[in-house]
Amino acid sequence: MSTLRSELRYDVAAIRKDFAFLQTGTAYLDSANTSQRPRQVIEAMEEYYSEYNANIHRGAYRASERATERYEAARDRVRDFINAASRREIIYTRGTTEGINLVAYSWGRRNVREGDLIVVTIAEHHSNIVPWQILAAEKGARLEYVDIDERGELRMDQYRALLEQGPRLVAFFHVSNNLGLIAPIEEMTAAAKAAGATVLIDGAQGAPHLGVDVRDVGCDFYAFSSHKLCGPTGIGVLYGRRELLEAMPPFQAGGDMIRAVFKDHTDYAPLPEKFEAGTQPIAEVIGMGAAIDYIRAIGLDAIHAHEQELTEYAFEAMSEIEGLRIFGPPASRRAGVIAFDLAGVHPHDLATILDRHDVAIRAGHNCAMPLMERLGVPAVARASFYLYSQRDEIDRLVEGLQDAKRIFA
Repeated sequence: MSTLRSELRYDVAAIRKDFAFLQTGTAYLDSANTSQRPRQVIEAMEEYYSEYNANIHRGAYRASERATERYEAARDRVRDFINAASRREIIYTRGTTEGINLVAYSWGRRNVREGDLIVVTIAEHHSNIVPWQILAAEKGARLEYVDIDERGELRMDQYRALLEQGPRLVAFFHVSNNLGLIAPIEEMTAAAKAAGATVLIDGAQGAPHLGVDVRDVGCDFYAFSSHKLCGPTGIGVLYGRRELLEAMPPFQAGGDMIRAVFKDHTDYAPLPEKFEAGTQPIAEVIGMGAAIDYIRAIGLDAIHAHEQELTEYAFEAMSEIEGLRIFGPPASRRAGVIAFDLAGVHPHDLATILDRHDVAIRAGHNCAMPLMERLGVPAVARASFYLYSQRDEIDRLVEGLQDAKRIFA
């Protein structure tokens, strides 16, 4: 182990005590689907409901003022977490999916024209494919895919060739939810911007495990979800460059996104309220802020080093299982996600058998059917790790896989 990785080590056993679900005995290897929540997040949300349960931005009494303060303080935490230039660039959404749809609906319908090119990759989550398919069909635009090579790496030669065609928009993942591949987002963004494209990054798997500096990357939009970074479901973030957001029409209309409403027109509220119509999930926003505090206290570099160590260990242990195939790049080029199949065993059967061993994994197309077609499989099994995962859970995974082989032999 490198000296750097040793310096970044933290006490996983102590961390695990913060997560009630991990005390049940289940080896939870499905954090890429949704992470577990520490007691600090649950307590922050419970405090809101118990001590100052009131609506925000619209009450002249102490509970409402306190709720508003905590709600907006979470926005400042997010801004600092991703190093956005302004808190006005932080838009609360229901999650990554809604963030991408917001861009497709608001920015896309104003800026994409007939004949324009939209570029994505074959390894995208459906949330970063379907909105662009709908937009392209509506506008008469063209959607093209960057392929992967046989190692599971993006075909950068294809990417550069597509950029030469002057795309209007380029959208790609930070970390693939199946291949675990860490995309070279700085390089890809710089090349796309040089070609005149607007850039959106799906950060659902990137923000929780690697973090991001949106100003350093230079992207126009970056979307991620709370529930994959130890926070609650139903809340996420869209980062957008301020000048783009200010030029975009609202995504939804209603209360709180207006400055003044007249019978014949409406003056919209400034950012970020323009994109936050109606009563927001206040407790969830507060919980997300607590989750960011929790993650940052451990340190993203330490979390990534821990996941890297586990991924290398899992690669070595799983490679000894005859008939098991791992999809994607080597451990050094990925986050803590391993998609695989086992000859003769359907992934759904595999997940069922592993559940008997109290090992929880994901099985299916994992919201990436074009990638499954490219890999030549109907589905995969997927184990994923996070800051609280440990080696003995991988050992239990391997034992379960060996049991599956015996059952289907």
